[in-house]
Amino acid sequence: MTRHVYPPSALLSDYLRAAAGFFPTVGVLAIAPVGIVGETMLGGFAALFAVFGIRTALRHCTSIEVTETFLQSSGLLQTSIWWSKLDQMTLSYYSTRRDGHGGWMQLKLGAGWSTLRVDSRVEGFSELVSASANAAEMRGLSLDPATLANLKALGIELRPTEPRFGNATGVVV
Repeated sequence: MTRHVYPPSALLSDYLRAAAGFFPTVGVLAIAPVGIVGETMLGGFAALFAVFGIRTALRHCTSIEVTETFLQSSGLLQTSIWWSKLDQMTLSYYSTRRDGHGGWMQLKLGAGWSTLRVDSRVEGFSELVSASANAAEMRGLSLDPATLANLKALGIELRPTEPRFGNATGVVV
């Protein structure tokens, strides 16, 4: 079993961004008469930064445990994904610069109604992606070209999947 968490140092900048947007906005609303349009706009910005801060706090409290049979996130929002039921895996890269450098990756896993998104700031991200890729390979999932390219960028090579044949009853599994 491996355990993956977001280190506080990785989330510090998100906390600072949320505070830098929320507190000045609320301060202006509390001090200056800005009219109904200004109150609506500033209130919307304050709500946006508050939601971002809450999301960051939720991420900070989240722990992801990976075993041979399942992946489980614990914290306020809990999700369990059994590898045997994995039906979706995407690995996306989001660049912050035009030259393609300076970005982050996001792993999205799905099994039925359960979905989990993890970004590359989590400790042991490449091990988590590797376990997910192995599960996707065992399930015979078809991965999109972007996911395959991003896996390759992490040094994870998958064998070409071959069609699985039926069991003794002739049912395809």
